[in-house]
Amino acid sequence: MASTSSSTLSLSSSSTLVDAKAPRQSPSSSPQCVTLPTLPPPPVHSQTRPSKTAAFCRRIARNVMGMATTREAPAAEIATTELAIAETPEIVKTIQEAWEKVEDKYAVSSLAVAGVVALWGSAGMISAIDRLPLIPGVLEVVGIGYTGWFAYKNLVFKPDREAFVRKVKETYNEILGSS
Repeated sequence: MASTSSSTLSLSSSSTLVDAKAPRQSPSSSPQCVTLPTLPPPPVHSQTRPSKTAAFCRRIARNVMGMATTREAPAAEIATTELAIAETPEIVKTIQEAWEKVEDKYAVSSLAVAGVVALWGSAGMISAIDRLPLIPGVLEVVGIGYTGWFAYKNLVFKPDREAFVRKVKETYNEILGSS
């Protein structure tokens, strides 16, 4: 018969852990040996506490048994159900109606996912650019300069302003159709 060796796990009650770090074991010691710190003794309860706890547990058990034997739903469930059935907001109804009119739901869902991924990617790219040392200041100056140029060219003088408003309205009607 072949002899089998059994490894045992030895637990010691001595407190050898210091500052939540395991002690270094010497290479000759067994890797199966684990020591745990001792636990503090349990707190001493007063004599009246167990009876109060037991009475509370009995009362909960009675309530659970009563709810299990009756077929009526608790008042909290009824209120939640009535609230859920009550009325959905107008925007939700509008979105549901628009979704029902969509013929190619797969394409719309794919575009929505692609839009979210593009938004996430562009936010990451802007965040990376913002961390560069000199670039955010330069881009801010460029933005302020372009805003000033745009306002001077399109908004300061009345004929330019009227032409700009006309162009915006034409673009709006072109995108959404004539109205």
